[in-house]
Amino acid sequence: MSCYVYILGSRDGSGQRTYVGWTNDLEARLAKHNNGTGARSTRGRTWVLLYAERYLTRGPAMSREWHLKRDRKFRKALLDAL
Repeated sequence: MSCYVYILGSRDGSGQRTYVGWTNDLEARLAKHNNGTGARSTRGRTWVLLYAERYLTRGPAMSREWHLKRDRKFRKALLDAL
């Protein structure tokens, strides 16, 4: 089963924000974030997929998620391109 690491972006009147996560089903996870049943920090915003990577197993995906959460410069560059 494939795993995905993803970065979401959102812009609204209160600013811009990114969210990094991992999942087995990218489309379903984005839908959950946008309908308010995803992570608590993503509720009340409209999210777009900025970036995704595919991995064969969960371990490497979770490791990459950890690194992307700490790479603010990369996430900012993705938001600026939005």
